[in-house]
Amino acid sequence: MSMSEMNPKKFKHILVGVDDSPDAQLAFRYAMNRAKDDDAEMTITSILESDDMNVYQALNKDFVHGQRGQLEKHILGYRDLALRFGIKNVNVIIGEGDPGETIVKQIIPQVKPDLLIVGSLSKKGIRKRFGSQAAYMAKYAPISVLVIR
Repeated sequence: MSMSEMNPKKFKHILVGVDDSPDAQLAFRYAMNRAKDDDAEMTITSILESDDMNVYQALNKDFVHGQRGQLEKHILGYRDLALRFGIKNVNVIIGEGDPGETIVKQIIPQVKPDLLIVGSLSKKGIRKRFGSQAAYMAKYAPISVLVIR
């Protein structure tokens, strides 16, 4: 086997899941480096979880809209970082619902990435965003999944 055959797979389109946990920041930094090395397109996703809202908030369109607005601002901040880092093609997408299921069943089919990068730590209590979802995504995603610790 020649050395050129031993090169690891290059990815064309990397999807990274972000939230406000420290390991999601790590996953994002890894994704940026990988996208730059592979000259890959990058899509940043975050999921608005209705579980995080009480019934009154979930029914209140203004509240939901406000939460979505905050999330959009947050995710555009990530996009700016990626562009400044030198990644040429950066997209953002916000989903709603259960993070693991939403990413596997809606976002991946829509975005068509060939690698998903997520953090692993589940946060305690109600805001346990991607963490507990990492195993679900690794098991059910139709593409390679990298879980960053």
